[in-house]
Amino acid sequence: MIRATSVPVRVSDVSGQTAVDVLDAPADASVGELVEGVLPRLNLPRNDSDGRRLAYHARLDREGRHVHSSELVGQALLPNDRLVLAPEIHAGGGWQPHW
Repeated sequence: MIRATSVPVRVSDVSGQTAVDVLDAPADASVGELVEGVLPRLNLPRNDSDGRRLAYHARLDREGRHVHSSELVGQALLPNDRLVLAPEIHAGGGWQPHW
C-alpha cells in the first residue's frame, strides 16, 4: 500500500471569513504542527491581549469533532478536508485570590 507523503487541506478561522489552502501538509506532521504553521497565513494572533500564548483547536468538519494536536495529519485527515481553527477559551483563568 502506498501512503501519501502530503495531504491537501483547507484551513479557516472560526468566522469562516479567512481561509487558506494547504496543498502539501506533511502526512507525518502532527495536527498541532500544521496549526502552528498556518496561523501566520490566516493572520491569527499567537498571543492574547495580556501576552499569554494562545492555543488553537482544530475542528474537522467532515467528522464534526475536534482533532487532537498530537494526531498525525496522514492518519486524521483525508484529502480536501476542512479544518476550522478556534482559540481555546479559559473563562476566569486569570483570577487569583488575595488573602
